[in-house]
Amino acid sequence: MDAPRPRGVAGSAPRRAGIATAAVLLVVLILVLGWANPPRAGIIATDRLGPESGEPVADYLTRARKSLEGSDSGGHWALLSFTEGVTADRIPEFSAGLRVSEVDYHVWVDRVATPIIAIGVPSGEGVAVASVKSAAAQMESTTTFDTRSTQVKDLVAARLRADCTCVVGVVVHGSLSQLRTVATRPGIRAVEALPADASAAVFAVSPLLPEQREAAVPGPDDGPVPAG
Repeated sequence: MDAPRPRGVAGSAPRRAGIATAAVLLVVLILVLGWANPPRAGIIATDRLGPESGEPVADYLTRARKSLEGSDSGGHWALLSFTEGVTADRIPEFSAGLRVSEVDYHVWVDRVATPIIAIGVPSGEGVAVASVKSAAAQMESTTTFDTRSTQVKDLVAARLRADCTCVVGVVVHGSLSQLRTVATRPGIRAVEALPADASAAVFAVSPLLPEQREAAVPGPDDGPVPAG
């Protein structure tokens, strides 16, 4: 009588072959799907408005002035940076009828790090002025994880709600001639323009903050957070 065949031995080779075949088919399927549905290329924002991190302010101001040179009549996206922060209701005074696409807010507090809040806006001076409410709401909805960041959040939101002089940058669209005129207005510290072929909303923005006098570097964050 034949000895009983150990359980699990019979058919093990065919099963291994089947598993290997399935694995190969899976790899082929993945390759085919990848070829048929290639991943979309990501949008890379290579343009930038505002000083580079650590850039000397004098160098940036010179670079901004040079960006307004030229005689083309096409529209350019440009960043207006202010000598001092202004209230939102003064945006039309500085934008001079140009299309505003972004308003940047920063609540400055001595020796306390606070965020720059960028609010994109549709066309119209009224929505640009009202963007301070959106900035306050955005701050109020920010998640915090410690006591200090919560205090900063509450302070910044409260001051924005009180319509503080916290507009530090405005992105506009206009011709070089129009932008050069805006650059001469009192209270405008710098106007920097992108090339005319720069795509809308595909560029980084970092306004020159009024308190940045020597270089575009963050201030210290070692002071007490005021109660209000």
